[in-house]
Amino acid sequence: MAGVKQARDGAVGILTLDEPASLNAMTPDLLGALAAAVGEMTQDEGVRALILTGAGRGFCSGQNLKASEALGEDIAAGVMRFYWPAFRALRECRVPVVVAVNGVAAGGGFSLAMAGDMIVAARSASFIQVFSRIALVPDLGSTWLLPRLIGRQRALELMLLNEPLTAERAQEIGLVRQVVDDDKLMGEALTLAHRLAEGPTRALVATRALVEESEHATYEAQFRREIELQATIRKSPDAVEGRSAFVEKRKARFTGR
Repeated sequence: MAGVKQARDGAVGILTLDEPASLNAMTPDLLGALAAAVGEMTQDEGVRALILTGAGRGFCSGQNLKASEALGEDIAAGVMRFYWPAFRALRECRVPVVVAVNGVAAGGGFSLAMAGDMIVAARSASFIQVFSRIALVPDLGSTWLLPRLIGRQRALELMLLNEPLTAERAQEIGLVRQVVDDDKLMGEALTLAHRLAEGPTRALVATRALVEESEHATYEAQFRREIELQATIRKSPDAVEGRSAFVEKRKARFTGR
């Protein structure tokens, strides 16, 4: 597919933004290809986790200004038409999503990195909001995602001051799960993705949904919602198998067999 490469490593699907000459800058074509690729890859029930990364020296340098005219005169309508489907596909993906950030994640590229579930960053990776530097406000979900990941004050600091964030600092403040040497990025991302792929997919994705719903729910409502989902998920094959394995392991621990 133009703009996005698809590959498989067992139960893990790998999607690579493939416009390295522009550091994978966003265009309607690239984001449309990403949305389609997520859908195509996850139609296969054998895929139980995804990795999103970028080809070349950067993950995503943000909006490709040369392609901005393709959004039309109504920018909001254009973004919702061409960009939102890719972000929604990642946020609502039926499997966990690991983002492997190589090089820069700037502006909308920063937003795209946060749309996954966990970020693994190369040591050379950097993150920058960049918007206020060009007299704009953050977009593509940044003002929703970033404060939830690192807190209000730190999010505002990054958005207002536009200071680049190193991979190590990103890990310190909770944006990034893991920082690895550049040549080990995909290996470590695959290790994490395979670990997630071996887990109870339905329960993992439902947990993601519960965490997001909790932002707008009362304690009592969330208490009830958890049990409602629990009652549904406990009937799934993953849950039945998981409980059986847990019981056997516990029995062996107490009986010595």
